[in-house]
Amino acid sequence: MALETTPDSPAPLRVISQLMGDYIARLGAQWIEGEIAQLTLRQGVCFLTLRDLDAKISMSVTCRRIVLDRSSIPITEGARVVVHARPDFYPTNGTLSLNAREIRPVGMGELLARIEQRRQLLAAEGLFDAARKRPLPFLPRRIGLITGKGSAAEHDVLENARLRWPGVEFEVAYALMQGSSSAAQVITALRALDAAESVDVIVIARGGGSVEDLLPFSDEGLVRAVAAARTPVVSAIGHEPDVPLLDHVADVRASTPTDAAKRVVPAVAEELQHLTQLRRRSWYAVDQRLRREQHRLDAIRSRPAVARPTTLLDEQTARVDELLGRARRSLGHRLDLAHHEATAQLARVRSLSPLRTLERGYAVAQTADGTVVTSIAQLSPDSEVALRVVDGHVALRTLSTTPAPHADLTDPDEES
Repeated sequence: MALETTPDSPAPLRVISQLMGDYIARLGAQWIEGEIAQLTLRQGVCFLTLRDLDAKISMSVTCRRIVLDRSSIPITEGARVVVHARPDFYPTNGTLSLNAREIRPVGMGELLARIEQRRQLLAAEGLFDAARKRPLPFLPRRIGLITGKGSAAEHDVLENARLRWPGVEFEVAYALMQGSSSAAQVITALRALDAAESVDVIVIARGGGSVEDLLPFSDEGLVRAVAAARTPVVSAIGHEPDVPLLDHVADVRASTPTDAAKRVVPAVAEELQHLTQLRRRSWYAVDQRLRREQHRLDAIRSRPAVARPTTLLDEQTARVDELLGRARRSLGHRLDLAHHEATAQLARVRSLSPLRTLERGYAVAQTADGTVVTSIAQLSPDSEVALRVVDGHVALRTLSTTPAPHADLTDPDEES
């Protein structure tokens, strides 16, 4: 019912808000088609932004987590869906949203959802792990190429690769690049190239197209065949925004077939330039090393010990000469002292020698058996006596003995 309001009798805001809520509630639950622009998952609750497929209209949608979990196909952002929802108006803040009771992916959204579900299953098996990725050879002997016969992708790969490295060799295996039999033909070509010993890397190339056209490159059988290949595989499917499952399992993902050619073979000009830079850096490094070593040699040669190697020897020679002189002087001094001492001792010995006494006119008398005569009692008349003087011996014979009146008969040993 329309309210009768005037400037003098306006309706309260709460009344208008309540009437709007009642009017919107009478619309009831409806099936609504749209595209999920944004998806936020919370504990037990999901918040979505549903966008119209043609017009720039969007609306917030809330639902319980179980609504998304009931879907057999994962629902992601960008999926096209139909939503069974009831409009709700919140009087407290005047916002309008949809309360979803069921969400179903349809059309392209359903197709993308199925691909996403397949991607999650294969990722859970570890087929997309980075640890499984193999590096590409620097310069492959031969490149295997799987592409459509006479396609632009074939021309781009061959032309750009040969421009970068004229001597590169290709072994091309043709296969359908779209349609129901495309995946099977690509798998057959992949296995044939993988079995060739001369092929070092395999490129699977196709130009851009719709999601339906690129669907064979999300085939589970093809993904598993690439994962089982012993030769590194480069995926060059579509353009930059296109990401089929083949891009995840391949060892290298190229954004376009032209990019694949750049990744597989090096550019001759770039390698020559790089080689020139390396040669220049090598010469510079060697030159710097020689300069440093020459500087070190100059520094070493400038040291006194190297500039005059005999300096240390001269110092030690002078020290030896000094010590030798000191030793000679010390030895001479000691010899002089010993000579003086020996001379003094000799003089003392000579002064005590009996010869000194004999030189003063004394003589020593000895009997025939050599005994020194110290008393007349040792002699008898007519005894033979040998008289020792300073310069020889005199043989005598005693005539008689006369005792001296002052003779001291005390034993000299006892007296001493």
